[in-house]
Amino acid sequence: MKKLGKIILILGIFFASYLANSQDSKVPSGAVRIGVLNDQSGVYSGMGGAGSIVAAKMAIEDFGGTVLGVPIQLLSADHQNKTDVASTMAREWFDVKKVDVIVDLAASNAGIAVMNIAKEKNRIVINTGSGSSRITNEDCNDRTAHWVYNTYALANGTGKAVLKQGGDSWFFITADYAFGHSLEKDTTDVLKAGGGKVLGSIKHPLNTSDFSSFMLQAQASKAKVIGLANAGTDAVNAIKGAKEFGLLRSKNQQLVGLTTYVTDVYGLGVEVAQGIQLTEAFYWDMNNETRAWSHRFFDRHKRMPSMIQAGTYSGVMHYLKSIKAAGTSEAGAVMSKMKSTPINDFFAKNGVLREDGLMVHDMFLFQVKTPAQSKGPWDLYILKETIPGNQAFDSLTNSACPLVKKKI
Repeated sequence: MKKLGKIILILGIFFASYLANSQDSKVPSGAVRIGVLNDQSGVYSGMGGAGSIVAAKMAIEDFGGTVLGVPIQLLSADHQNKTDVASTMAREWFDVKKVDVIVDLAASNAGIAVMNIAKEKNRIVINTGSGSSRITNEDCNDRTAHWVYNTYALANGTGKAVLKQGGDSWFFITADYAFGHSLEKDTTDVLKAGGGKVLGSIKHPLNTSDFSSFMLQAQASKAKVIGLANAGTDAVNAIKGAKEFGLLRSKNQQLVGLTTYVTDVYGLGVEVAQGIQLTEAFYWDMNNETRAWSHRFFDRHKRMPSMIQAGTYSGVMHYLKSIKAAGTSEAGAVMSKMKSTPINDFFAKNGVLREDGLMVHDMFLFQVKTPAQSKGPWDLYILKETIPGNQAFDSLTNSACPLVKKKI
């Protein structure tokens, strides 16, 4: 009996050890760690910032707080829109803190830098904040998902709509970095394909407060449309500058915010922003699902969500579901599961994560309401057009992503 007891004890120890090793092999670090890396104090903090952290926390809580028997942990940091800060933080998170996935990454230069590091470290990036179409073209890799929008979709939405309405000559005021350059280029391509022309452009540094000189040059160009290829407080300051010069509702020139978020419009107010057309991936007041989630978000953040914040929840939730389905936190297996599983939530219906890393879903053309139309502080948009995903985003046949070229 003593011998039998010893055998049972040894088998018990062996079985416990086997289970522990088996669990370790699924999630070697003992926890799944999600990092929100974004601008928390600067030009892009309103559309992502602390709100993206809130959204990621909501996703973790709604998922249940654990996956594959281990806790889900959340880290966050401010990259200050600086590529070197973002790169240093990403390396520390991957090497020291064993972060599995980084999300948000508003500011395309920072986003692209972190993508490359994630590929090197076999980790995942779900880019919900950056917009440059380079992310799934020449800079693409198989460890990055571009989730919310890109500059092609913005150009194809707002740019094409304004062109159809007679806005066939443009002057660009462009943020001088990867995002602004991509947005100007993609919009220029749309305009030229539709018979429009670009009369000129001028670049401005990130975080510009005074747009007077830029507006004077745009006004002098006599272009029918002044296109703002910028975002965040840069776009807000530019719109305020246009108001001072009487360009917001000018009969001769139209101001178009190519990347304008609901948080920007709320900050400006409908009195200033009324009539502006814009393209977004999400608006809180579209249906019962969007309203239900957005009111939960509002209860925590005291602001309605931007498309980046809603997309961060969606991306984190899809990532966690994919870990569970894959049975491991290993980046390659998880990304494979993410690409093979359609996205169906309040943010996207029948979304597909393509081989180039782009999540294809419907986009929406909105127009800002007039004060008479708006029934409350966040009642801001009229839906003008739903743009199906396969029309909103560029075709794979035009992709410059090496992952796609190898298969064509």
